[in-house]
Order: sequence, then structure tokens, then C-alpha cells
Amino acid sequence: MDPTARISDRIEGWAQGDAPKTLGSLIELFGEKSFAVIFVILLGVPALPLPTGGATHVFEVIAVLLSLELMAGRDAVWLPRRWRQMELGGPKQQRFVNALLKLIRWLERFSRPRLSSAFEHRLSNFVFGLLVMLLSIGAFVAPPFSGLDTLPALGAVLLSLAVLLEDFAVVATGVAVGAAGIVLEVVLGRAALSGVKQLFSAIFL
Repeated sequence: MDPTARISDRIEGWAQGDAPKTLGSLIELFGEKSFAVIFVILLGVPALPLPTGGATHVFEVIAVLLSLELMAGRDAVWLPRRWRQMELGGPKQQRFVNALLKLIRWLERFSRPRLSSAFEHRLSNFVFGLLVMLLSIGAFVAPPFSGLDTLPALGAVLLSLAVLLEDFAVVATGVAVGAAGIVLEVVLGRAALSGVKQLFSAIFL
């Protein structure tokens, strides 16, 4: 596959090709960009308004572990064989990939390389890993079925796409979206906790 092709075209080619639809095949396809691509795939699950079948926490845990690898300075993705063989094919997964491709293609229409040199340093990889880790944890701790995991996960997806597109403007957008999601979690969490305390006070005092 042409390494100069657009990210959306490469992902679509992988999804429609004959190779196994696994995390391992994605790693082999994208090489040094594998961290960013896998973050897009893993965190795209909670970021998109699609049925997930309870898989989001597993994907968020994997994303955190990969973030730690990136922060430790690894250039290549390492995953246990069982995780590398995780299947991403099937009808449900295909609907997810199609929805993700729409987001990526929309972004590619407006994106262009901005401050590309900022993405070429080991420090930038560390910061990228740290931000994705924090946003993945933010998505993980969101109350189940609340939808509050969407914004932190979307922020991480945008950050990862920014690395792939080498567009610092998308970095800023991803950070803003992810931070807004975490702030919303904190505000609503405090409000819910305050409401519970008032309810118990009214009942037992």
C-alpha cells in the first residue's frame, strides 16, 4: 500500500483488503505511526455514538498501556500476542470503521501540515503519550452509560489524527475537546455527589 496515501485511504484499504483485520496487521501496515493509528481505532470506539458491547474499558486500558510505552521512548508498538490478534473485523466493526472514516475524511478536508517540526522530537512523543493517557483515564472513569466518556475519547482521537496529519491546529482542538470532557465529568460528578448527600441528609437527619 502506498505510504504517501491519505490516512483514510490507507485505513479503508486495510479494512477492505484480504489481510487479517487485527491490531497486529494495523501495526505492520503503519510502522512508526502505529501508536497514533491504534489510538484512533481503540479510542474511536467510545468517541463515536455507536453500540460498543461493553468493549470500551478494554480498549481504554490498552490505550493507557500503549501511552506508557510511548512515554518510555519506544519507537515500535509492543503488545502481547493475544492483544495483537484481537479481531477488528465483522459487521459491527465495519460500521464502526465506516463511521470513523467519515470523521477522518472530514478532518482531512480542512487539515494541512502546521508546525510539522514539533512532531519530530522525542519530547513531543512523551507529551503525546501523556495526553492520551490522561484522556483515556478520563474516558475510563466516566460513569457507565452516561456518555461522558465521549469527549475525552474524542479529544484523544483528534490528538492522534493531529500526529498523523502533522497539524498543530488539530492538536489544540483535541486538547480543548478532551479538557472540556474532563471538566464536564468533574462538574457533573460533584453535582451528583452533592445531590446524593442532600438526599441522605433529608432522609436520615
